[in-house]
Formats: sequence, structure tokens, C-alpha cells
Amino acid sequence: MKSRILLIEDERGLIITLRDRLRSEGYEVETARDGVTGFERAAAEAFDLILLDVMLPERSGLDVCRDLRQRRISTPILMLTARGQIYDKVLGLKIGADDYLTKPFDMAELLARVEAQLRRIISQIGSGSTESYRFGTVSVDFRRAEIVRAGQKIELSAREFKLLQYLIGNRGTLCTRDKLLDEVWGYDVTVTTRTVDVHIAWLRQKLEENPRHPQYLLTIYGLGYKFAD
Repeated sequence: MKSRILLIEDERGLIITLRDRLRSEGYEVETARDGVTGFERAAAEAFDLILLDVMLPERSGLDVCRDLRQRRISTPILMLTARGQIYDKVLGLKIGADDYLTKPFDMAELLARVEAQLRRIISQIGSGSTESYRFGTVSVDFRRAEIVRAGQKIELSAREFKLLQYLIGNRGTLCTRDKLLDEVWGYDVTVTTRTVDVHIAWLRQKLEENPRHPQYLLTIYGLGYKFAD
């Protein structure tokens, strides 16, 4: 099955170039030329990846990204922008973008980043390719990005959900902090392994019966973390 990509971009020439090249690489590509339309399509339809320009008419790409994450939509987002400032890059990533590419960019680099994001999603689902998973009183629906614990819906941030998804997909395996940063955060900015520790602590508070003595999200001291079932 072809991976389905939504391109939200207002520059006509770039739309044609990206659409045609991505289609030649075997992807199914849909387009939207403003932030409002792009948000509506991304929220209503199933896509494997969103290519999102920051500077859009009617609604900025940053607003689109933020609001999609608030809707619990975890589709990978690769942001495109003419801005080069590190502040804009970090802001986009903090509100839920998965990667960031500054215009003008090399087409080969864009394709490599697209492939990396799509591979990451496959690995996060896990080798069993299951759509849901249960542990203890917790039920995880990967397709809908929904979690229920003891009959109550649990709200996770997009990053928390991706971290949990990756750990479950690699359950029983040691995941170092550096590996988690690479696979879940997937970017190289001024973050530290402490970022992983904080997110693990948040997950334990929301999912473990006793966060101080976790049963599933285990610490392998000096090395990293492991999901144990």
C-alpha cells in the first residue's frame, strides 16, 4: 500500500515540484494551499505523513501543528520553512513537529527525511503490526492514538504517546536514552537525556498503579529503560 502524504504549502511552484517528485517515488500525495484547509484535511483524513509549511495564508503552520497535536492526532509532521533562526526551529519541534527542514533544501535530503519518518512509524507499531495493546488495566489504540486506563480515558501529549508506542513496540528490549532521543524525538537540537527521564516520569504518573515502583516502565540503571509485560 502506498504511503499517503499531505502537503500543506502555498507556493504553487514548490507544490508542483514536491507533488510530482513524491509521486514518482511511489507516494500518494494530497495538497492544501492554506492553513485552514490543511488543518481540516489533516484532522479529518488518515495520512502517514504531513509536510507542513510554516508561513501559510489564513493560519500559520505552527498553529496547525499545535492544534493537530491538541486533537491527539499523532501523524508525523515534517515542517518546511524559509526561516533559519534556531528559535523558530525549536519552537516548531516543541509544539509537536517531528522534523524540520529549512528552505531552500535539497530534494534528496527531503526524501531521506520522509523515508526516515515513515520507517519510524513502522518500527513504533512493532514487529507484530498490532493496532492495539493491553497491559494491566491500560488499553492502547495505536490507530486512534487513544489510551484507556480502568475505563477512564488518559490524555497523553503527542511525544508521550510516541515514547510509549516505541517502548511497547520494543518491549523486553533495553532502550538507551540516546536511542530514545533518536527514534522518538528524531532531531539534533539542544536537548539532553534528561528529556527522556522527565517524559518517562510523566508516563508513570498516568499509567502505573504505583509510579514510585513501576511494573511496566522499568529503569535499567545506568543504561536506559525497558517496557516489561
